[in-house]
Amino acid sequence: MIDVRDYREGSDAGEVGCLIADTYSEFNLAFASPHEKDLFLGPFRHAGSLAVGHREAIALVIQASQVYVAEDRGEIVGVLRGRVDRLQSLFVRGDRQRQGIGRQLVQRFHRECLRLGGREIKAVATLYGVPFYLALGYKRTTGVRQMRSFEGQGLPYQPMKRVLDLDGGQ
Repeated sequence: MIDVRDYREGSDAGEVGCLIADTYSEFNLAFASPHEKDLFLGPFRHAGSLAVGHREAIALVIQASQVYVAEDRGEIVGVLRGRVDRLQSLFVRGDRQRQGIGRQLVQRFHRECLRLGGREIKAVATLYGVPFYLALGYKRTTGVRQMRSFEGQGLPYQPMKRVLDLDGGQ
């Protein structure tokens, strides 16, 4: 059973950092050389490191006004970061995709955005994520563009947005 809960910075950062590094690399950075992947991953390239500086850098990057994790039997299998008007990032572990975990995270996020007065959410979807966001009612707002990710350049993305329904953001 999946439990979507608030992120706990002190205890979740290491596990969330590894989840982001693994998922981002596998599903969004296949085109990149190992050196380029390190540039795109920024501090997440050190996920799993026990060095205090690496852990602090990762925890700092994870911070957002809204961070939720999806947990299954004590193991974090998904994470969403955002703020009232922007879904900043969403990652679900590869072997747990297409099981409703991302949907549950986004629904929790939408409910909280509505509670805080948000009505329109913008998202920057990687090309891998576009079908997922379309299925949740997001619309493309422009053509595909390219962005920076930490020191990496040239990651294709699709700007998207969604107007929230007043019946709970679904």
